[in-house]
Amino acid sequence: MPKIWRIIDLINWAEPYFKEKGFENPKAEIEWLLRALLNCNRMDVYLRFEEPLSQTQLATLRAWVKRRLEKEPLQYITSSCDFYGREFLVNKHVLIPRPETERLIDTAIDKLKGIKSQNILDVGTGSGCIATTLGLELPESTVLGLDISPAAIGIANKNKEKLSVGNVSFQDLDFLTTIPDGPFDLLVSNPPYIPQGGMDRLMKDVRDFEPTIALTDGKDGLTFYQRFAEIGKDLVRTGGWMIMEVGLGDHPQKAKSIFESDGYAEPKLIKDYNGDDRVLVVEI
Repeated sequence: MPKIWRIIDLINWAEPYFKEKGFENPKAEIEWLLRALLNCNRMDVYLRFEEPLSQTQLATLRAWVKRRLEKEPLQYITSSCDFYGREFLVNKHVLIPRPETERLIDTAIDKLKGIKSQNILDVGTGSGCIATTLGLELPESTVLGLDISPAAIGIANKNKEKLSVGNVSFQDLDFLTTIPDGPFDLLVSNPPYIPQGGMDRLMKDVRDFEPTIALTDGKDGLTFYQRFAEIGKDLVRTGGWMIMEVGLGDHPQKAKSIFESDGYAEPKLIKDYNGDDRVLVVEI
């Protein structure tokens, strides 16, 4: 007869196991997997700790643990990620939304306060987390999300349907060669900004699993900012905004200087909640 594994037994087994395998926060690893497996929150995992798992659940969990040992991100294993208090579907075709990117949402909402019926463009939409969140937080707005990847657009549309958003649409378009129909009150973007030379320094979880096209422009990490500066005044109406995520190190200043050189008045860098310059704001 197969052994009965309760939730608490699995936690007690997995925590030292993940620790031995070199994971920094071993308890969080098994909690994440159990939350997804049981479709519950962290508190419920512990409230249900005496509950036995079925053989099917154990087989799923075993497969997930095996994938995690290869450093596949938990979000891809469980196909879900939290962003701005909502759950989004993710897979290997889209970047995993980060908490730092929520700063783009806060900044956008703040800048659009005085504008009615906002028209918003999200460049490099990926999972659609930025476009969909802005559509939900600003119900009077119309949001268009662009991505060069048809697979990413597929995920973005699934998230739109999952969260029942009516004012957001997605389009497969190469922003570097094609100008979408504007004008817009806001251009928002978390573009590929890691320089090609910095890819080797990324954690294995990111480098080996997240889509390269969403991480780097294959050059110096500044291609999209140059494009934004080049067509921003044609794409965004006067009094509107461009709000972009930027990288670490000297990347924020390099991105900012592109707009200064192109004659934009006083582009500003905003710090994220870790105190790093991570958001570049440009008024048109």
